[in-house]
Amino acid sequence: MEVLSRSPLSALHLRRTHRPLTWLAFPMTEYCNMVATKRTAKAAGTVARQRAIQAATDRDGKREAKTKTAPSKKPAARTDKPENPLPAQHLQKPGLEQQLDPRPQFLAPNYIGSGKLAGMTALITGGDSGIGRAVAVLFAREGADVAIVYLCEDADAEETRDYVEGEGQRCLLISGDVRDPAFCRDAVARTVKAFGKLSILVNNAAFQEHADSIEDITEEHFDETVRTNLYGYFHMVKAASPYLGSGCSIINTGSETGLFGNDKLLDYSMTKGGIHAFTKALASNLVSRGIRVNAVAPGPVWTPLNPADQSAERIRDFGKSSAMGRPAQPEELAPAYVFLAAPSCASYVSGAVLPVMGGPTS
Repeated sequence: MEVLSRSPLSALHLRRTHRPLTWLAFPMTEYCNMVATKRTAKAAGTVARQRAIQAATDRDGKREAKTKTAPSKKPAARTDKPENPLPAQHLQKPGLEQQLDPRPQFLAPNYIGSGKLAGMTALITGGDSGIGRAVAVLFAREGADVAIVYLCEDADAEETRDYVEGEGQRCLLISGDVRDPAFCRDAVARTVKAFGKLSILVNNAAFQEHADSIEDITEEHFDETVRTNLYGYFHMVKAASPYLGSGCSIINTGSETGLFGNDKLLDYSMTKGGIHAFTKALASNLVSRGIRVNAVAPGPVWTPLNPADQSAERIRDFGKSSAMGRPAQPEELAPAYVFLAAPSCASYVSGAVLPVMGGPTS
C-alpha cells in the first residue's frame, strides 16, 4: 500500500490566467517553498494572536480572584458521581496533547472495525489531537484514508499519523489556518490529489476562551472565535462541496453549549448554536445531491482545548457537572462520527444533531 511522505510538499494549483510568460518560468521549487513559508507565517500569526487573548483572559481571572472573598468551608454533599481525577494544569494555546496529564484515551481498544468506510477518504480539521485524533484513528480502522488539517501542532499531528498508518491506511498532514478560504481550498485540493477523491468532511477545529463577563470579551477575542468556529466551517464546506456526491457526508462538531449555553462561554456558545443551525440548513440544501450533513454535540471532553482555556484550578473540576461526573474520553465520541459517516449505518440520517453528553443534561 502506498504510504505518503512524512513531509508532504504542498501541491501547486495554478488557475489559467493571462499572467506574463515570465510567471510560468518562475522556478517550481522556489514557488512552492514561498507558498509554504507564507502559510507557516500565517499560522504563527494566528497562534500569537490566540496566546495574546489567552494571556489577557488569564490576567483578568487573577484580578477577579483577588477581589473575591473566600467562601466558608461546608461539609461536602453526598454524591454518587465518581470523583474527578484530573490534576491542575494550564497549557499555552493552542495546546499540545502530549503535554496533558493524564493523556487522553483515543485508541478505543474494544472497537473492532468492519470495513464501514472501506475505500473512502476523509478530511478532518483539528485532527491532530482530541476528538479529531480519535475520529481519525477509528475512520482508519474502518478502512478510510485520512487527511488531517491542523494549525501548527506538528508533534501531535505526526503522532496521529503514526496511529492512522498503524491501522493500515494512508495519512496526509496539512498545516494551516481554516480562517483562510484560500488555505481551505488548497487543503481540499491536496487531499483529492493525494487520495483521488473526498468522501467525508469533518469540521472539528475550534477556538474557545472562557470569560467571566461579556465586558471581558474583546473585539479580538470575539473575532477569533467567530472566524475560527463559523468562518472555518463555512470555508471548508464551500471548498469541499464540488468534490462531494451521493453517499458522501459532512459532519460538524457542535457542543452542548450550542444547545444550553454556557455563562462563561458566551461567544463560543453562539458559534456552536450557529453550527447546529448551519448543519440543519446545509442538510436541506444538499439532500438533492445525496450528501448527508449531521453534527455531533459533545459534552465535556478531555482534550487540549480545555486546559488551554481555563485556569489550572478550574481544570480539577472539569466535567464534574455532567451526569456521569467526569469528562468523556475522545474514544467515547469517535464512534458517533463513524456512525454518521457510514452509509451502512446512517443512510437515512441527515440534519441531526447527535448529543453525546454522558447522560441527561438540563
